[in-house]
Amino acid sequence: MSDVPIPAFRTVPRTGVIFVTSEAHKRGYRSADPSWCNLGQGQPETGPLPGAPPRVQTVAVQVDDQEYAPIPGLWELREAVASLYNRLYRKGLPSQYSAENVSVCGGGRAALTRAAASLGHVNLGHFLPDYTAYEELLDVFKAFTAIPILLEGERGYAFSAEDLRKEIQGRGLSALLMSNPCNPTGKLIQGDELARWVQISRELDCSLLIDEFYSHYVWTSRPGQLPIESAARYVEDVNRDPVVIFDGLTKNWRYPGWRVTWTLAPAKVIEAVSSAGSFLDGGGSRPLQRAAIPLLSDEIVEKETLATHAAFRDKREKMIARLERLGIRADRAPDGTFYVWGNLAGLPAPIQDGMEFFRAALERKVITVPGEFFDVNPGKRRSRRASRFRSYTRFSFGAPQAQIDTALSRLEELVSSAARN
Repeated sequence: MSDVPIPAFRTVPRTGVIFVTSEAHKRGYRSADPSWCNLGQGQPETGPLPGAPPRVQTVAVQVDDQEYAPIPGLWELREAVASLYNRLYRKGLPSQYSAENVSVCGGGRAALTRAAASLGHVNLGHFLPDYTAYEELLDVFKAFTAIPILLEGERGYAFSAEDLRKEIQGRGLSALLMSNPCNPTGKLIQGDELARWVQISRELDCSLLIDEFYSHYVWTSRPGQLPIESAARYVEDVNRDPVVIFDGLTKNWRYPGWRVTWTLAPAKVIEAVSSAGSFLDGGGSRPLQRAAIPLLSDEIVEKETLATHAAFRDKREKMIARLERLGIRADRAPDGTFYVWGNLAGLPAPIQDGMEFFRAALERKVITVPGEFFDVNPGKRRSRRASRFRSYTRFSFGAPQAQIDTALSRLEELVSSAARN
């Protein structure tokens, strides 16, 4: 590709997964090539799992589906999403979500972009480390000021409700963007602690923008409970509490290619993000939105969640154990997600650096994501050398077990070779 600059266009950086995949493509990687192992992937395996409902293999396209979908999404799907949250999290509560509390669009990034475009001139807090795509999102819209909040691995990335109160008051935050469970660390805020976060956001007028795309990958649930969590459980008034939730079929239903996602929020927020969608993306796919409605039934949600939990918990435990044998340790075992946030500091030089490890692993046809990509740095105001996460790598157990086993065997060879040298 030519490096000649084109007038008026800037160089737009690639997010972590896109960067590592692009680098792998230069070395011959193709997703269908069985000789490659992708521990960098941000999607779960999408095939059949024991006990899961049958995978959807065909989508009917009705005559009306040839038309644009409404920008906030099909009304029937919006109703189905609201009803699902009421059944899962709000039984017996006087305030219930309705279709007016839901906006549907084509992908998680699109949903987050709609929300970011709707923010005013405010201070918005975000955590370090967190989801790589937040970086450009927080930089491209200039209305708000992004303020980083560093979490410490030595503390297991803990951040209490009282810490939240101090940050909101001390930094004048009007909004906070976060993934919960966190991508990449797997830290989960749940139960009474999450209830306190919602209460503080209500008291201090600070909107919580919560990316819950991994909310069905919860490893700390109590026996007999469906292993899921959502801030929707702790909202008092769905149209007053400043809680904005992002989720969709991407991870929790294992249909990333459908690009069907939603925003759940007070109706006033839904009006704003839908207006933003009118100039940003124009709305999602009508046929896929219609096909998504049956997937929100109680039976499918329960079976899919339990089957995914059983398969991915086993992969989680095996990956943590094998990484530890390599000398790669997590500051905390992940409470959620399908990632292990591995600390490479105990490895021999030069592969104790996440980028060096990534490049060395590529030579063995294994893809990983260097930790520095999760050092969300809008506008590149901090240098790479200042990153606290250069010695980290995110390892995904989203792929099938056989591929993970092959990848970890190759990484064992990589570490052994580096130790000999």
